[in-house]
Amino acid sequence: MAKKKLLFVCVENSNRSQMSQAFALIHGAGNIEAYSAGSKPSGIVNPKAIAAMKELDYDLSTHDSKSLQEVEQYAPFDAVVTMGCGDACPWMPAKRFVDWQIPDPKHMEPAQFNEVRDYISGKVNELLLEL
Repeated sequence: MAKKKLLFVCVENSNRSQMSQAFALIHGAGNIEAYSAGSKPSGIVNPKAIAAMKELDYDLSTHDSKSLQEVEQYAPFDAVVTMGCGDACPWMPAKRFVDWQIPDPKHMEPAQFNEVRDYISGKVNELLLEL
């Protein structure tokens, strides 16, 4: 069976989409190819996101903040998930488009940040079950 390909998109590609990509790899157990990108990438992965994922034994510091142009080569995708980029979310070839309304945790304290992280984990699990 071919691996399912997922793309997670938010504005800066530094928090939500990075954690989503990580959870897709964790929960997908080798059956998923996951990518993330930003409509206006910040160029860095937020240290808060790295710390939050480190608590779950995942090293997010190996990820890079990328533009959509950098992940276009992997299209088409089985699903493209957008988070809070509104009209700035671009179109990518995909079988399915999903928009998650997830607050940007960038300025949150660690406890609230981890709530968003755990919420993302659950959303990714639901998506994998639907594919």
